[in-house]
Amino acid sequence: MKSLQKTEELQILALNAFSGATGPMAPDVAALVERRRRSFGAASVLFYDEPLRIVRAEGATIHASDGRAYLDFYNNVPTVGHCHPKVVEAVRAQLGTFNTHSRYLFDVAHDYAEKLLATFPAELSNVVLACTGSESNDLALRLARKVSGKAGIIVTRAAYHGNTATVTEVSPSSYKTGAPPRHVRTVPPPDPALFGNDVAQGFADAVKAEIAALEADGIGFAGLLVDTIFSSDGVYADPPGFLKTAVEVTRAAGGLFIADEVQPGFGRTGEGMWGFSRHGVVPDIVTMGKPMGNGYPMAGLVTRPDILDTFCADVGYFNTFAGSPAACAAGLAVLEAIEEDGLIANAARVGRHLTARLKRLQARAPITAVRGAGLYLGVEFGTEKGPAPDIAKGLINGLRDHGILIGAAGRYGNVLKIRPPLCVTTADADVLVDALEELLA
Repeated sequence: MKSLQKTEELQILALNAFSGATGPMAPDVAALVERRRRSFGAASVLFYDEPLRIVRAEGATIHASDGRAYLDFYNNVPTVGHCHPKVVEAVRAQLGTFNTHSRYLFDVAHDYAEKLLATFPAELSNVVLACTGSESNDLALRLARKVSGKAGIIVTRAAYHGNTATVTEVSPSSYKTGAPPRHVRTVPPPDPALFGNDVAQGFADAVKAEIAALEADGIGFAGLLVDTIFSSDGVYADPPGFLKTAVEVTRAAGGLFIADEVQPGFGRTGEGMWGFSRHGVVPDIVTMGKPMGNGYPMAGLVTRPDILDTFCADVGYFNTFAGSPAACAAGLAVLEAIEEDGLIANAARVGRHLTARLKRLQARAPITAVRGAGLYLGVEFGTEKGPAPDIAKGLINGLRDHGILIGAAGRYGNVLKIRPPLCVTTADADVLVDALEELLA
């Protein structure tokens, strides 16, 4: 669309952000908003025109102080469901026994590491635990630069990979003003609207061009870092396998491929545990975060021993709270719940049903695309004038009024981002689409 360049690009934290009361708020909510403003200042981020005050949650449901139960189609952090009893009991029991740092031996750490690594290709046989996805991606960048001997990183143009100083530099969507530094180069997302029928070659050519630019500028190329479902760019999953050509280009240039699995990992795509597996590639480094502990702060990185050996020969890595007994207990419970509750199959089944209904809705609504895999979907809105973030924002707040929580993504904020706990049902999916139909009518 010719009008794309005129549409305002949005910072990721600005999508659906509360910017001040647009009308009267419930007294308890207004009081908490004022307390938040006083204590947290300009760094505070809240959702919705009127923020929600949460009192409890379970499964795919969040209960607020207004007495309503909200169906959660936004939160991927409680991947097996809010307050999953298996995770709650595992953490409670471990905290009631002991909890300390990982320089001591305790069985649960090794039970967890071995069960986690069993879900990866055999060559990815070492895990490093952290507390946040930002820490995992920060360490991944350090590994890539050490092994390659170069500094340049390529990411997609609306990527978000975390919030440390280094990781913010590779998160273009975090910038309100300015742009990433010279050692970070961006490529368009793998969008058929940009690359036509051969997304794989188009995306790989874009990566190759930026590799050449980094080398020409004397910076050199260390690695390609992508979220394998391209969530912040607006959700791009298809065609399966399109990443393979770009990974080949990356390795031919001496760079490493880093797969950020914070968003698509742990069964969300409905096609196995990891998003990269849809593309028939084995990353050099895989990073994980939020969903790993179902709300307990833990994260991790999986890589080959030769990569980790090269890094640790010079620096090494220790993180006091990473890999604690309580964190490992939470992580182990998550892996067990995914298996026992059949959540990967559920993601595939509910995702197919939801996608089919959304595509039927697309025929009679200003929806320009329905994209994704399993229970990570993007619904893009546009008109003949271009992207329509106003429609997405209106739907987000309208759905909240219908008791459904959802978020936005994309360079222009015109994509509804659907990523619920993996325990949602087809009946829940029908509630969402029925509400969308009513609002769009």
